[in-house]
Amino acid sequence: MRHVIALDVGGTGMKAALVGAGGELLHRARRATGRERGPEAVVDGILDFAAELRAYGTEHLGVPAASAGVAVPGIVDEDRGIAAYSANLGWRDVPLRDLLAARLGGVPVALGHDVRTGGLAEGRIGAGRGTDRFLFVALGTGIAGAIGIAGRVEAGAHGFAGEIGHIAVRPDGTPCPCGQRGCLERYASAAAVSEAWASVTANPEADAADCAKAVEAEDPRAREIWQHAVDALADGLVTALTLLDPRTLIIGGGLAEAGETLFTPLREAVRSRITFQKLPTIVPAALGDTAGCLGAGLLAWDLLDKTNSSEATR
Repeated sequence: MRHVIALDVGGTGMKAALVGAGGELLHRARRATGRERGPEAVVDGILDFAAELRAYGTEHLGVPAASAGVAVPGIVDEDRGIAAYSANLGWRDVPLRDLLAARLGGVPVALGHDVRTGGLAEGRIGAGRGTDRFLFVALGTGIAGAIGIAGRVEAGAHGFAGEIGHIAVRPDGTPCPCGQRGCLERYASAAAVSEAWASVTANPEADAADCAKAVEAEDPRAREIWQHAVDALADGLVTALTLLDPRTLIIGGGLAEAGETLFTPLREAVRSRITFQKLPTIVPAALGDTAGCLGAGLLAWDLLDKTNSSEATR
């Protein structure tokens, strides 16, 4: 059966699949990223994992994978296939596309940014399916976004498009590791809410999920922290809406797992801030932690289609 390899590389774990032409998951696997062993070991682990997936496909599906798609965190030069930088994984300027292509027998390989790749899947086959313009925002340890236009995701001239987490929503506010002050992710990420709730409760193990439960229990301390996060998030989103005018706004990541505890006040906060802008549909992401892997599969099939079209033209 014709298929492609899809790999989603995270800071702690890697998710992988063999994906059929109709998007069906023919085989799934996971393993630790192993970042504690250093960046070279991480790269070796990715290459070994991909080779194992190719061997599995050859044995169980009758043919080796026709192409591969890989989503990685950090700064990604998608055009050149280079994993330029990742603070979590410690690598710089890794020619990951070429390394994978060589390991996989020369098949085409697509390299993508993890959030943009997950956004591609959400926009095309998930919560934004059928939408011509969408903005996907992931509320995790940080905050990042993906700008969807007619079935593709915009990377920008330098690969930085969608970095909504670094919109300054509180000028002269909390310093951010990026060098600015008052960045959105310092107030509205899952990590920011966790930090605030842990501080208030004097419990270092407390996290954003605990804060959400306390909000539902009407704890006034939790409600204040939660509302501060929602207000900051709404400020950042309205800036994004003003620039991008999406039809659908898809919210994913750990904080979105709070469901209507997040979405009800967030929809109202965005609605109260817009003036001339058109209010988009605000919906939760639908694909969960499979989005990155499914998106990597889409990248692989798109690349294969492009390669085949170029060969037919020649």
